[in-house]
Amino acid sequence: MSEANLQAAVDQAQQDLDAHTVETVAWHFNDNTGCPFWLEKKRELNFDPLTEIKCFEDLNKFPDFEDEWLRGGPVRRWVPQGLADKPVYVFETGGTTGVPKSRIAIDDFRTDYSNFSDTLPDQYFPPGANWLMLGPSGPRRLRLAVEHLAQHRGGICFCIDLDPRWVIKLIKKGKMDQVEEYKKHCIDQAITILTAGHEVKCMFGTPKLIESLCLELEERGTSLAEVGITGIFSGGTEFTPQWTKFCVEELFGGPPEKSGVYMTPTYGNTLMGLACSEPVTAENKYKITYHAPQPRAVLQVVDFDDTDRVVGYGETGRSKLTTLTKEFFVPGFLERDEGERERPYEAYPWDGISGVRPFSRLAGGTTVGVY
Repeated sequence: MSEANLQAAVDQAQQDLDAHTVETVAWHFNDNTGCPFWLEKKRELNFDPLTEIKCFEDLNKFPDFEDEWLRGGPVRRWVPQGLADKPVYVFETGGTTGVPKSRIAIDDFRTDYSNFSDTLPDQYFPPGANWLMLGPSGPRRLRLAVEHLAQHRGGICFCIDLDPRWVIKLIKKGKMDQVEEYKKHCIDQAITILTAGHEVKCMFGTPKLIESLCLELEERGTSLAEVGITGIFSGGTEFTPQWTKFCVEELFGGPPEKSGVYMTPTYGNTLMGLACSEPVTAENKYKITYHAPQPRAVLQVVDFDDTDRVVGYGETGRSKLTTLTKEFFVPGFLERDEGERERPYEAYPWDGISGVRPFSRLAGGTTVGVY
């Protein structure tokens, strides 16, 4: 894509985002459609969202969203009145200790993963193929989302049991032998499914679990390709260029055209949905750059101290997320991640983020578990 065409796409994406922002705010602050939380919060604001939010940048008028607002109930205060007759899910995020943060969902997770499906190459993610979900289960969006992705593509999803909260408790007690046993228990579940004749060709897995699965298969004299896996979608801050290089070259046996196994990194969470990556290849040194699913969610890389200021391209900052759907509105949520701001890309003509890792000022208090 030429520079002029890319700039035109960037300008159009910005116009779309501004219009989507105004429409989303109008929905959430209208007395007939908004949720109790935002209708009540409107009284505390020193501006009128219905008349003073005219573009995305105007969202800086809101105070930074406090994650404590998501802890505790009643959970129905988040359900928009315009959607009150719909069946509602609740998904939890964080909450490895204490009261977890939670968000309501109706169809957002289906929409996010249906859109993500369009980015997957059919050669490696064959329509109709069955899937394995190798990640945290329980009250997390991920399990239902991957299951929907499999169904959307015409397949059936097999899931394993994995409780990351138990793992983190074991880590904090220093019981690393039990952590290893639990990880082995999860991998055993996965291998049982993969070798049971279910024609599973695609899978979701977190980096640690993919690595453990590959090593255990190797120990048993086989490999991912030999048990039938051709497409992997993965995610998490453990995804680094170094790990990706090791994974592709050592665990898979080479790039997709040689090994037959294709992996796409993603960066997602319960609030944002799923950010897709630009192609990750040996030629670009396995650099991983993510772009949020605009206009439904926006990721900005902001100054550590002045969180309304977006840093320059290539500079490091904290990840700031804004969720803009009819189900959920979250302006300016400061993530527990940091990274470098990246330029728009032809498939995703808006800013991206690379080098995603735990936020350095919080990292000491972050426990990364089995996945």
